[in-house]
Amino acid sequence: MKVLVPVKRVVDYNVKVRVKSDHTGVDIANVKMSMNPFDEIAVEEAVRLKEKGAAAEIVAVSCGVAQCQETLRTAMAIGADRGILVQSDAELQPLAVAKLLKALVDQEQPGLVVLGKQAIDDDANQTGQMLAALLDWPQATNASRVEVQGDRVQVTREVDGGLETLSLALPAVITTDLRLNEPRYVTLPNIMKAKKKPLDTVTPESLGVDVAPRLKTLKVAEPPSRAAGVIVPDVATLVDKLKNEAKVV
Repeated sequence: MKVLVPVKRVVDYNVKVRVKSDHTGVDIANVKMSMNPFDEIAVEEAVRLKEKGAAAEIVAVSCGVAQCQETLRTAMAIGADRGILVQSDAELQPLAVAKLLKALVDQEQPGLVVLGKQAIDDDANQTGQMLAALLDWPQATNASRVEVQGDRVQVTREVDGGLETLSLALPAVITTDLRLNEPRYVTLPNIMKAKKKPLDTVTPESLGVDVAPRLKTLKVAEPPSRAAGVIVPDVATLVDKLKNEAKVV
């Protein structure tokens, strides 16, 4: 079985993002970029499936600027067999990415698509669901456990009331949650091996996909700073402030 793993290049989660002075977006000039953490979990899970014998090949896919090749090389250092970059300088919104992935799925014919539940830059949490809808494939989101059993995959996901277990017929789309696994440390020998693995580059035009943005960002602003706390002399004053000022009682 072939596993397709989309990965996204985002601002590193350790970096404090800054809003541009014109409020058109986030400033990424000279900022450290890395693979989206949820996508890293997806790559790790695909590698574990291959180690168990459930997967034969892992194809990492990224959509975006040329620098996304670095993200794909990281995925291949973790264990992906090859990479595909859909190179575009346009603003790629979730629907456009889902359409690009569908075109690649039609070409590659994977048995399973595993991707992060959301990207930490826009927190859209839409691409996986849109892809499943476009493909008309079964989907399981926020997976905390994945087991391939023959022509089906069993996915455990956390819900408000506890754990929910789904059984999906393959092919299927799965989005990963933080508790699914802990990605392995990428060693230097694997980084060197990743440089020799095949990486193909295609364009949205060659896939026949229109990636024109459907949404317009009006303004990006930092959240308001948190107000300082207040020390109250007694419980009665606390209740009064909660009731009359905060209006939460």
